[in-house]
Amino acid sequence: MNTLDRLVAHPLGAAAALSLAAFLEVYGDSFFQTSFYRSSGVGRIAPFLAGAAVLAVYGSVVNVPRWDFGKLLGVYVALFFVMAQVVAKVRFGQSPTAPVYAGGALIVAGGMVIAFWKG
Repeated sequence: MNTLDRLVAHPLGAAAALSLAAFLEVYGDSFFQTSFYRSSGVGRIAPFLAGAAVLAVYGSVVNVPRWDFGKLLGVYVALFFVMAQVVAKVRFGQSPTAPVYAGGALIVAGGMVIAFWKG
């Protein structure tokens, strides 16, 4: 059993791994955003390569552990939404609007239903 398998065997470890994965996916995507829309010429290369590298690490965090990712998808989507809002604010100065907060509340509620509904 590898280190990530041992980590995700516990609920807090799984939550930490999912949080890390969500952060890496959002952060990697933000580098592509920078590469495509916020830089020009040769300046696009570094953020593009950084995005590819971060997304490769994300893929490893998600795919190396032997877990039932389908069951954890609701939690992951909720974490992804939250991380996306944090990165949008920190990297790009974009604040969520009222519709984003409302939709986000539904996303988080849906994630909780998927994660905790026994039936």
